Amino acid sequence: MRSLIELVTWVSAWSRRLFRLRVRSSDSKPLKLNLGCGLAVHRGWINIDGSLNAMIAGWPRIVHSIAYRLSGANRYYGFPEYDRLLSECLFFHADLTHGIPAPDGSADFIYSSHFLEHLYYKDAEKLLSECHRVLKPGGVLRICVPDLEHACRLIAEGRKHEALTSYFFVEDKASSFARHRYMYDFELLSHVLEKLGFTAISRQSYQRGVTPDIRFLDNRPEETLFVEAVR
Repeated sequence: MRSLIELVTWVSAWSRRLFRLRVRSSDSKPLKLNLGCGLAVHRGWINIDGSLNAMIAGWPRIVHSIAYRLSGANRYYGFPEYDRLLSECLFFHADLTHGIPAPDGSADFIYSSHFLEHLYYKDAEKLLSECHRVLKPGGVLRICVPDLEHACRLIAEGRKHEALTSYFFVEDKASSFARHRYMYDFELLSHVLEKLGFTAISRQSYQRGVTPDIRFLDNRPEETLFVEAVR
């Protein structure tokens, strides 16, 4: 058991060094981090996720075909699209509850969509604090989460079962990561961002804002709260 722990620790340290090399190698370009990305990714971003998909991205196609059968992605993507995303986009495998594996003040933009609500509040606050650490002064954070106001509207309209099973008690037997552990409206999210030192906190709309590539990255406009803030 001890040797296994040592191996995991060594791999984690090696991965963080590799990430820092990638950051330094692209100093001439804006550094854009996509946190908890799943497969909602785009070229030009470092897409960071703790999934099997992120771990084997960039590996040979035969590995992708095996992973595709094991991954929940096969419910939403055909294999050609799955293979294309893993081959063309840059992924980095990391458990974000342990922090963002990037140096202080290194990122120009951070984007995260439908990920924060899967963390307990304290873990989410820690991750947002990490975003503040990693962003350059003037860097922009865009957070997209299911809007608590939307869920409350469903309840007010009598659509209680839909609200409870889609937002408060999400059940996915294939993955415990699908469970929601907290919910946000603009007031709750802006409060924690302000507490951590973010400024110019603003509610945005679908595919509108200063964050690049959001016409490719934003999704689920009917239910989503879009917020941008400045370091």
